[in-house]
Amino acid sequence: MFDIGEKIIYGENGVCTVEKIAPLEMSGASKEKLYYYLTPLVGSGTYFAPVDTTAFMRPIISRAEADALIDSMPGIAPAICNDSRFNHVDAFYRELFKLHTNEALVSVIKGLRCRMAEKKTRSSRAEATMKRAKDILHGELSVALEIDFDQVEGYIMERIGEN
Repeated sequence: MFDIGEKIIYGENGVCTVEKIAPLEMSGASKEKLYYYLTPLVGSGTYFAPVDTTAFMRPIISRAEADALIDSMPGIAPAICNDSRFNHVDAFYRELFKLHTNEALVSVIKGLRCRMAEKKTRSSRAEATMKRAKDILHGELSVALEIDFDQVEGYIMERIGEN
């Protein structure tokens, strides 16, 4: 069980803060069933997840794990979908998000960069998918490294020597 105030990864929603653990405050809801009240780091609103959910949740990685991940980024292969049908491309990247690993997110970002560079055009779907992957990855790195979300990309570039 997570604690109030703890930052966690919640499914494909990225970093969330556990604001409260309590029954749902709505009519008809069981007063015995406990829920996490989760506030996302990126975006707005509140997610409600039963404490006994099977949805993916895990603690944020440590600073050492974050630095090790960044150091390994140059060696992570891009995830490239060679299919040109939008629904197949979307499905390909959706499957990678379901892995819930930072390495998969790095692979998605690198793959989409390659795809957009080759096509020399930008697809709104590709941009939205890349933004989502970056929001999840950079959100976790921001918390792990104790730096602002907006500083993460620069930190990565400086650490791996790409200025």
